[in-house]
Amino acid sequence: MVQEQTFRFHIQMQAKDLWKFSMYHANKGYLLVFNVLFTLASLYLLVTKWGETGTAYRLLLLACVMMFTVWQPGLLFLKALKQAGNDRLKTAMDMAFDKKGFTVSQGEQSMEVAWDEVTKVVRIPGIYILYMSSIRAYLISDQVLGGEKEAFTGFLRDVLPKERLKRV
Repeated sequence: MVQEQTFRFHIQMQAKDLWKFSMYHANKGYLLVFNVLFTLASLYLLVTKWGETGTAYRLLLLACVMMFTVWQPGLLFLKALKQAGNDRLKTAMDMAFDKKGFTVSQGEQSMEVAWDEVTKVVRIPGIYILYMSSIRAYLISDQVLGGEKEAFTGFLRDVLPKERLKRV
């Protein structure tokens, strides 16, 4: 008799995981292309026009260079710190995965999710994101997975169709 593969994880949400998730959403697709081009164009103008421009123009260009490289990541990190301090996220979650779906337990509450309710799973560096909808997702960090990361990746490939997996 073959034993069904199951995984159990105890997840304590960290600010760095929320920050990575926010950075992914703030810089994906055409947004990333725009952010990079805008930053490079601003940097190019700052360097090539430095001697020809006044202080106000230099400060404006410096602000443009820093917008997507310093300010946006910094503001998203502050937002992640605030979110991580939220009582709902302070309480650890337990997730149990099997071939039928997974169960999420937090405190006294528990919810079962079937695999057909998962719209997609995205792998970004350090985190798996399991989307139930465009506004509801679960984050599982590599730190939580520990030595089971490869086995969990293979498990996800087995239980979900390929079109719902992105970089997994």
